[in-house]
Amino acid sequence: MASYSELVQKILSVPHQESLGPGHATSEARALLEQLTPQSVVAPAPVADQHMAMACCSALWLYHNYLDHSHRISQQIPTVEGSFWHGIMHRREGDFGNSKYWFRRVGRHPVFEPLAQAARELATQLPTDDQSEYLKSLQSWDPFAWIDLCQAVVEGESLSEQLCLAIQRREWELLFDYCYSRATV
Repeated sequence: MASYSELVQKILSVPHQESLGPGHATSEARALLEQLTPQSVVAPAPVADQHMAMACCSALWLYHNYLDHSHRISQQIPTVEGSFWHGIMHRREGDFGNSKYWFRRVGRHPVFEPLAQAARELATQLPTDDQSEYLKSLQSWDPFAWIDLCQAVVEGESLSEQLCLAIQRREWELLFDYCYSRATV
């Protein structure tokens, strides 16, 4: 993980509920989240890329299960990363078709390779079922198969919730680090 600003460190230190669905918003983080701007997310460093800084803001709202706030920000980001966060948010809200739409806009992303590796490693450490077994031999990241697996868990057709939560956590970390490292100089 990158070395984050003081505000980001404070936001990440507030305990939150992890969920493949919408989850419950972390009210304890709200006051800190409301301080987020592209400038404050990297302060005191200057912003090097406004869109990447906005992506970090969207991600932090999503981290604490404020899906509407995250959505409002991500839909204003006309980049691949904006589409990526947008797709994650729609997956979390249960709009799986819309999530796939946004991932079609992402195409191939640099975090896909380390995410595939992390998913493969996690699948060998945590229980899998028929729906998630494919992750053990994963060669490249397929965001559409991932959306389908998350949908299967949410709808009770797969018992791989623990595994999916661990992969989703790693997905968030990898994408956040990618965006943060480009948001500042």
